[in-house]
Amino acid sequence: MCGIALIVSGIRIDLSTLVPDSPSSLPLIPLGFASKFSVDDLKSALRQRGPDSLGSKKVRLIVRSSQGNFPIEEANQEEDLVISVLERSGEFGEQEYSTCLRNFAREEVTTTTESFKLGKDGHCSDGELQFIGATLQLRGRSRVMQPFLDSSGNVLVFNGEIFGGIEVAHDDNDSEVLLQTLVNCCSCHSNGHLNECSASGEDQNSVLEVLSLIKGPWAIIYWQENSRTLWFGRDAFGRRSLLVHWPDEVDSRFLLSSVSPFSSADQSSGIKCLVEFYSSRSSVYLLLPSYVSFAASAISYHTVRLPVQSSVSRQAHNVLSVLRKSVMLRTSQNDIFQVMADDSTQEDCSPIAVLFSGGLDSMILAALLDQSIDPNYGVDLLNVSFDGQSAPDRISAKAGVEELKRIAPSRRWKLVEIDADLSKLTMEMKHVMELIYPANTYMDLNIGTALWLAASGDGWTCACTRGFSDENQRVKYKSQARIVLVGSGADEQCAGYGRHRTKYRCGSWIGLHEEMKLDMQRIWKRNMGRDDRIIADNGKEARFPFLDEDVIKTLLEIPLWEVTNLDEPSGVGDKKILREVARLLGLQEASILPKRAIQFGSRIARESNRKNFGSNRAANQASAGSVVID
Repeated sequence: MCGIALIVSGIRIDLSTLVPDSPSSLPLIPLGFASKFSVDDLKSALRQRGPDSLGSKKVRLIVRSSQGNFPIEEANQEEDLVISVLERSGEFGEQEYSTCLRNFAREEVTTTTESFKLGKDGHCSDGELQFIGATLQLRGRSRVMQPFLDSSGNVLVFNGEIFGGIEVAHDDNDSEVLLQTLVNCCSCHSNGHLNECSASGEDQNSVLEVLSLIKGPWAIIYWQENSRTLWFGRDAFGRRSLLVHWPDEVDSRFLLSSVSPFSSADQSSGIKCLVEFYSSRSSVYLLLPSYVSFAASAISYHTVRLPVQSSVSRQAHNVLSVLRKSVMLRTSQNDIFQVMADDSTQEDCSPIAVLFSGGLDSMILAALLDQSIDPNYGVDLLNVSFDGQSAPDRISAKAGVEELKRIAPSRRWKLVEIDADLSKLTMEMKHVMELIYPANTYMDLNIGTALWLAASGDGWTCACTRGFSDENQRVKYKSQARIVLVGSGADEQCAGYGRHRTKYRCGSWIGLHEEMKLDMQRIWKRNMGRDDRIIADNGKEARFPFLDEDVIKTLLEIPLWEVTNLDEPSGVGDKKILREVARLLGLQEASILPKRAIQFGSRIARESNRKNFGSNRAANQASAGSVVID
């Protein structure tokens, strides 16, 4: 995992085709101009995500006229500087040179016009692209540092994990492999790729085709030197955050970043989730293989009530199989884990943690994790509470640990109890506000705070042999796991929310289908980018087994009434398919637990309502969850 960023300075970018209602051009602010954020602030924020290394490289855009004589060799001696020369014939004065700014999640490719001022020496050297990468390395035999630069001048910063689609050897770093693959791509526009490359006789993939192969979460910024093209974007579900600041009158720099360098209090900062400038048509699934879709024709609708089978269905076995593979792919013991083991014995090592409420989703992940990793490793189960031992999630977590011990008695299960008092978290919540931005509601803040504390792994664990029979038997403990499994995506795909039941009652299977489709189309905006920024701030990588491409494909192939039966009560019919999976894993108690969101299970919502609205009743009347924080 990485924190990645790009700052484009000294270039006037035509926004009229990129951002609706934007002026065609903005005043160009020279390099070094004091502006909304500093590079050091941005690096500091990124370093939280990538504590292992921090690197920076610059691409200096030089427009050289036939009359100019710019000392390229001398400039190239500057450390971490790449010179990109744009040859141009013509007189002195302002010149325009067209290059491409391509967001490959869009359906169209946008050409931007960059304006340069040529001086009497015949060149302009003020156009600059600064790439920044901070790395939390989890793969590869040797240490790496981003940004990556090859001999042709291509520059890559990549935040993601390649779990399939592109072959990555066990001891290779996937980012390095991706750069080698991208280098062999053609430089033509993707929408004309087939005609252009076929005519030339070259057998090359386009950049878009390569990125569409990736199975796993990713965000990328890539400078393709031979075409002078900047490619940027992220996977369709937004599992890795990528924010954008478009140039404006105050700050003409163009920024892409995993995190916002701005204070959340500065609503004029202009930072947005990347997708907010997409075309109005739904293109969020453009980069997924064609079989992963929500085409209505893929589902046959029945208006009659179907009987619930008493035995576990064949579909449940299929879902269990792909979920097991998904967890194994995300928890394979890469060589980088040896770095952790060097400082502790294997018996003390817990390289992977689970965000753990003891509910259905986290219990399934914990049980599958037990089947996926070396039996000598421990597993940290991270549980946060704002009501001590009385929070519903704390109670279910303790019961869950006991059930896990019954099905996997030899595993060292370590419940990490993270206790919090909302009244004492003033500075922490201010920090969380900056992380969740541009999300800005009380619900976002409550969820973000609970996730941030849970992901820290800083709490208490049991020093006794069995259970927590005495509070005095707890000892201070901080999880060193660098990977955290999270159950995101299970509710959206298996009808786990209360609104799904409402839609089903009002619109039958078609209404339910449309609501679930909408949930998956907006999961990037409601959940994933925010949660990635929150968890990664602790120097840990969140991995989402339920959002594996093959898991999504398998669930979409199952008739909706086999996935859920909302005629049955909560804890029985909702997420029916996952309850069957839990029973296959021997998790009988977990299989009947009702859905409970983290803000309610940890009781942070109750405490927040009392603090900000006076009472739960007043908060409910004000629809507190959707209220924007002042």
